Amino acid sequence: MSREKVDQAKVEAAVRAQAQDGQLRCAAAFRIARNLGATPLAVGQAADAVGVKLIRCQLGLFGYGEQNKHNILEPMDSVEGVTPELARAIREGLVLDKLPCAVAWSLATRFRISKIDVANAADTLGVHIRQCQLGAF
Repeated sequence: MSREKVDQAKVEAAVRAQAQDGQLRCAAAFRIARNLGATPLAVGQAADAVGVKLIRCQLGLFGYGEQNKHNILEPMDSVEGVTPELARAIREGLVLDKLPCAVAWSLATRFRISKIDVANAADTLGVHIRQCQLGAF
């Protein structure tokens, strides 16, 4: 199924169906995108359109804690805690001095670590993650 031809009304209906208390977890948003052949950004836009808030970012950057406004990053005590290979890959993945969300996901797969471990390593290195695939940030 072509990603460009997915009916936005179907995406919005799926967002409404998966939302709980007006909120949609990042993982559920990606499941919707995969199941419908839509882009993650289209799902994020659909969530905005129907007033559903995205929560529980898989990188740990938003949607946790009181009122879902906190991140759960746990930077390491020092940059020495980040393997040289991962640190190099993070630096090589920077776009305008920021690490795109999609690149962080790719690094998690490449290094066989969790997405949040990549985010923690980036945070330890002083690198900010931007360009959320869902359009949240």
